[in-house]
Amino acid sequence: MASGTPTNRTNISLPVDISKEIIAKAVESSAVMALGRKVSLPGRGKEIPVILGDPEASWVSETGKKPVSNPNLSQKILRPYKLAVIVPFSNEFKRDLNELYEEIKRRLPAALGKKFDETVFGFTDAPGSDFDTFASVTGQEIGTDAYDGLVAADTDISTHGGIVNGYALSPQGKGVLLASKDSTGRPLFINNTSEGAIPYILGSKTRIVRGAYNRESNVVGFAGDWTMAMWGAVNEIELKISDQATLDLGDGNVIYLWQQNMFAVLAEIEVGFRADTSVFNKLTATPEVSG
Repeated sequence: MASGTPTNRTNISLPVDISKEIIAKAVESSAVMALGRKVSLPGRGKEIPVILGDPEASWVSETGKKPVSNPNLSQKILRPYKLAVIVPFSNEFKRDLNELYEEIKRRLPAALGKKFDETVFGFTDAPGSDFDTFASVTGQEIGTDAYDGLVAADTDISTHGGIVNGYALSPQGKGVLLASKDSTGRPLFINNTSEGAIPYILGSKTRIVRGAYNRESNVVGFAGDWTMAMWGAVNEIELKISDQATLDLGDGNVIYLWQQNMFAVLAEIEVGFRADTSVFNKLTATPEVSG
């Protein structure tokens, strides 16, 4: 974090469309943003209708009254919370602005996407009460028998009215599935060993992200009905640049940008998340299995 307000900005100007590129890459690096539904989000937040139960049709005679199915509705507030990161750079990056832009687009989206995923997955505290997380969703162990564990997750989600249509899997979870073989020694989740990738699990698309792993709880991924997960951002990512601020890294470590021939880029976005958490399961494996 910056311990003071910058008294001056550098003379570097960022292209107007770089913010759009960064948010696009943030979505790409975030399993939750990629798999969930994006909705428009005003700065004051918005009410999200949640349908409790499905409408039911009935047979009627030619002149009979048509049935009315009126499932109960609930409301949730999708509220924006600010997510921010500051990344320092050496002044040498100023010599090649193209290299600077590429480095900004590489570092910032990954940081924002990873923190957003970690928060949704319940690995870190939510920014407020109107931000849903998967901290308490049902867990299924896949380290011993991956196939049975995934089927158990599919079954549990279906009993709560959901249909599994996507998996957020960590690299550690990917390793668990790559190691899963049938009785003849053939891999269960890839077509051939030369692929080394798992684009689909039991017919549903998969996103591999670092933010889906937590060693403390042995979580290596999540399965769920992502039509029931919604996120929204108020605006595009806002970027600011300074070479005058003092950055507090914690534990007594401080960076004085001007004194150390450095500058820093601040990226922040207002974003929110809501979901029916009953249609999500966490996937676990012991450290000995997941690595």
